[in-house]
Amino acid sequence: MKNIFLPDLDFALSLDNQDSLRDFRNHFYLPEKNLIYLDGNSLGRLPIATRELLQRSVDFEWGQRLIRTWNEGWFDLPGKISAKIAQVIGAEEDEVACCDSTSINLYKLAWAAVSLQKGRKRIVSDVLNFPTDLYVLQSVINQFGNQHELALAPSTDGISVSLHDLEQIINEDTALVVLSHVAFKSAFRYDMQLVNELVHRKGALIIWDLSHAAGAVPLALNTAGADMAVGCTYKYLNGGPGSPAYLYVNRKLHEKLTSPVWGWFGDARPFDFDHQYVPAAGIGKFMIGTPPILSLAAIEPGLDLIIAAGMERIREKSRLQTEFLIFLADNFLIPIGFAFGTPLDADARGSHVSLQHPEAFRICQALINPMDNHPVIIPDFRAPDNIRIGITPLYTSFAEIYLAIKRVEEIVKGEIFKNCSEQRPAVT
Repeated sequence: MKNIFLPDLDFALSLDNQDSLRDFRNHFYLPEKNLIYLDGNSLGRLPIATRELLQRSVDFEWGQRLIRTWNEGWFDLPGKISAKIAQVIGAEEDEVACCDSTSINLYKLAWAAVSLQKGRKRIVSDVLNFPTDLYVLQSVINQFGNQHELALAPSTDGISVSLHDLEQIINEDTALVVLSHVAFKSAFRYDMQLVNELVHRKGALIIWDLSHAAGAVPLALNTAGADMAVGCTYKYLNGGPGSPAYLYVNRKLHEKLTSPVWGWFGDARPFDFDHQYVPAAGIGKFMIGTPPILSLAAIEPGLDLIIAAGMERIREKSRLQTEFLIFLADNFLIPIGFAFGTPLDADARGSHVSLQHPEAFRICQALINPMDNHPVIIPDFRAPDNIRIGITPLYTSFAEIYLAIKRVEEIVKGEIFKNCSEQRPAVT
């Protein structure tokens, strides 16, 4: 029997009025009043301060100061941004380097870990991990002469992975475990500390992919005993399309790991221009080439907003909003053919909710491209049948969630999705 109380738009608006984070929405660029953006875990909204910062970076720092700006802030910018990322993920400033892409950083750390763990021939991940992470691990295995095996923990429901099943494939021959803290499709969230303890009991090392976690759920890498981590900055951190990623290495491993790629920004004295590479101390050895300054600078305003709001408050609102969405879906969408593709336990869930339906792609297209005066609603589609709704508490409102779920109900009940093509664009 479904819940007797069914919230309406007025109820959602009342939740917004009580929201202690509601004013943070005003710090984001919202040019379209008739648009509901629920794709924050693919690309976060643009902070207003980022527009102003980039304008200054282009006009004054690049346009007027030119090369002089390297000594007026650019050279120190990677360290400045890394220190702020460290605050968000629960690390020390000298344990984080903001550079390159998530995939390149994963390659660097995975190669370094496997090289350190000589004699161990197994690398472990799970079937829910983001494909590029698995591709990178396959590449590492290839680089080491195909002497290692990649073992994937199964998922009995396609949503989560049990600790028992993970434990079964981590043996004494395991060199490295690589997992996403929050799964990209289902939002399943591992208990990081329990997994770290399990991995370490077997003598293995672990790398966490934080791409769908950082800025959405509280992280405490050091407290939880993590070895290494990677993550992007363009999702919940609102750093912009293709913004630089970051990597984390626990201090205990700084002198043990070697980067497989040597570049001048990872050298101890880059402006000596010596022909012989000498790795920088600590995390610096994992830097490679010249930082992309404009993209790097664009990350800071989003980080500042997260730090000002506080991850505990962000997580509290995320839990409330995902619970609200699930409540609405349970009453309005499950009865008309939807299924949950997300853990219903908030402690095992990140900040997005996946709703499964055989016509998920065309429903998404009907939301994004309305043929009438309905608002444009942007979630994203993840094959084969997931409508993924990203909740970004700094700017997502309860009213937007309510309107989105009710619009999905209208699209399905009225079979409006049948007016949409099944042809998928290059990016979904």
